[in-house]
Amino acid sequence: MSIAALIPAYREERHIMEVVTKARRHLERVLVVDDGSGDATGEIARKAGAEVLVHPANLGKGAALTDGLDHLFADGADAVVCLDGDGQHAPEEIPRLVAAATGADLVVGDRMTSGGGMPFVRLWTNRVMSRIISGLAGVRVPDSQCGFRMVRREAWLGVAIASRNYDFESEMIVAMGRKGFRIASAPVSAIYGDETSSINPVRDTVRFFRMVWRLWRKRE
Repeated sequence: MSIAALIPAYREERHIMEVVTKARRHLERVLVVDDGSGDATGEIARKAGAEVLVHPANLGKGAALTDGLDHLFADGADAVVCLDGDGQHAPEEIPRLVAAATGADLVVGDRMTSGGGMPFVRLWTNRVMSRIISGLAGVRVPDSQCGFRMVRREAWLGVAIASRNYDFESEMIVAMGRKGFRIASAPVSAIYGDETSSINPVRDTVRFFRMVWRLWRKRE
């Protein structure tokens, strides 16, 4: 099976070299989507050995993931491991996702069982959101907000996802769950360092609940 890594990145020039370098130890092909960073993110990623797609303007994480997944699957990948470019996902744990993909179409990282480093508010928020998403998807996903995940080509090509921002990852779970694709989880670390989150608590929470309302109305 041909597996590639996909890293959506926005202004990650401090971390992208390390993330790409470590990811390439486990997967030969690494694609970075530079989502209108305006800094050296793309240049550094190329030096680290990644292929780079560039958005001239910032379009959102979901748009970066969509373009990256479309590109990799059109170019022959059987599965793609998605991880963030800010160091919150440990590339050393890529084999955990790959191992859990046996018999699964989507594997989502689970930081809840080992997430001692996760801030309390974020831990509580993730649990609430994960219950909501699990209910909409019809399958239990302990950490629906984890962007560290692996998706197979058939699952990606079998769904349509409207979201283009951080709610994209939640909608992916719901869309694939409703289509009957098999969803599994794999334990991963909760890592928080000097990274600056691009999430806007108010704006992205509003987007999340708008997406929930839209998907609830479309339930079968």
